[in-house]
Parts: sequence; C-alpha cells; structure tokens
Amino acid sequence: MNGPLKRAINVPSFQERYEAMRREILENPRVQEFLTEHANELSYATIERNLPKLHEFISQSTTCCGCDNTESCTNYLKGFLPTLRVVRSTVEIDYVRCEQKIREEERRDVANMIASMHMPKDVLQATIQDLLIDDESRVMIAQKAAQFVKTTLETGKLPAKGYYLYGKFGVGKSFVLGALANELASIKIRSVVVFVPEFLREMKNAIGDNTLNEKIDYVKKAPVLMLDDLGAETMTAWTRDEILGTIFHYRMAEQLPTFITSNFNYDELEHHLAQTQKGDIEVVKAGRIMERVKALTEPIEMRGKNRRM
Repeated sequence: MNGPLKRAINVPSFQERYEAMRREILENPRVQEFLTEHANELSYATIERNLPKLHEFISQSTTCCGCDNTESCTNYLKGFLPTLRVVRSTVEIDYVRCEQKIREEERRDVANMIASMHMPKDVLQATIQDLLIDDESRVMIAQKAAQFVKTTLETGKLPAKGYYLYGKFGVGKSFVLGALANELASIKIRSVVVFVPEFLREMKNAIGDNTLNEKIDYVKKAPVLMLDDLGAETMTAWTRDEILGTIFHYRMAEQLPTFITSNFNYDELEHHLAQTQKGDIEVVKAGRIMERVKALTEPIEMRGKNRRM
C-alpha cells in the first residue's frame, strides 16, 4: 500500500483502533471456538485476511432473540443467523433461518394451503384445539375431524367422504371448517373454503366477464372443498343445477372429499333446493342434488349455544 492510504494507516490513532478491533475479534469466545476447531485448516495469514468476515460474524446475534416477528430482528439479514465454515482453507460466512423465521414461513405455508372465497378471517385462523367442547356433539365433531386428518396421514390418501354439519345459527359450524382446513394445511393438504351465498352471487357476475367455467373448475377440482352455509342463498334453477349440480357431480365421480355446513338437515335442504326463485317446486331435480350430497357427506348435527348472541 502506497501513498495517502499507507500514511493514513500509519497514523497512531488509526493503528490503535485497528489493533483494538483485531483483539476484539480474535478474543471473542465464538471466534476462538471456531479457530480452535479449524486450527489445522487455517493459517495465520488466512485468519488475518478474513478478519472482516469474522467481524461481521461477531457483530450479530447467533441465536434467535425470540422477537415476535422478524421485522424486529437486528441482524443484517432479518430472520437469519450468521454461521462460519471453512471452504478450501478460507473462511466463509453463511446465513441460516432463525426459529422465528421458520415459524413465520411455516405459518405462511399453512395460509397458502387454504384458499378462501368470502370467508371471515377469524374462521380461517381456527384450530381443532380451539373448538369449545360444551356439548356431546362437539366432542364427536372434534374426534371425527381429528380422525379425518389421522386417516390421511396414515394412508397417504384423503378419505372420499366429508361431513355435513347442520345445526342452528351461530353454534360454530363455520369455525369447524376453518379448524379442519388449518389441520389439513399443516400436513400440506390444500383446501378451498367457500361461503356459498356470496359465491353463487359471484357466479352470476362471472357470466358477464367470461370467468364462469374457470371459477367453477377451481372449486369443483379442489383437493378438499368446504362449502359454508349451504341453504342460506336464494335458490334459482340455474344456481342449483348448473353450479351446485356440476360441482357435486364432479366431486362424487372423482371421490373428492367435500364438507358442507347448513342450518338445514338433509330433508330441510332438499325442500329448500326444490323451491326456485320463480316459485316453482322441482322435487325431482332437488332429489338429484341431494343424492350427490348424501354420497359426498356424512350428516352430523352440531348443537350448543349461539355464540353470536
């Protein structure tokens, strides 16, 4: 080094600061442990040449600080911890995900496994463990949901049949769908959760923008489909036969699990499906839809207090 740079280095204050930093680096317990472990691989010259990397290493936390989110992380790369290794007799610094970063990515992966159409956020954050057990029917529902997940894990295949949860308004039927969707997401099974009344309204609008078939395909081909509040919509012959009928027929033929919630039991739902917006009563067509619903689901009555009161 020549010229101004050499003269600057020779200034005592600069030299003193450099030596102080050098001692700080080499006396750091983490650096000493690393150098001792790799004493046979690193020469004195190599260590001197890699002081900047060693300084980068000790300037950061090497253990997860446990902050609530990685945005609060003080490391150079938020959510990553520095590690040292020797590669071809030189020092390299790598960055690995901290525990919080891993948790955040796992949560994001779970969220990505659940596609929602018009469902509230609190429903989509539910878990089976959060299900309030204050009625025998809730115990059975929690057990059946857990068994569905267990069977999937043990066999590597989704059971062909889902559940038809029916009961009074506000007892938590939608919550069960969200909880089950999250449990399945944790084992990398994708679900599509649909609020039926809004979905059917959207299908009418989809005619105008030529996305009808695309949206129906998206729902009917979902690995796991969850239809919330079936029966709350205003039924037309078109939504019953062309939308619901198409979805149920495909899923029955392909043996894809389907979960449905409703305020109606099977008989009441069939009566609802038979009545169209025009006032017509179409018993045969309603019965055809119900045959598919019964083939796809097992009915379970859900009782309990109205949690929306």
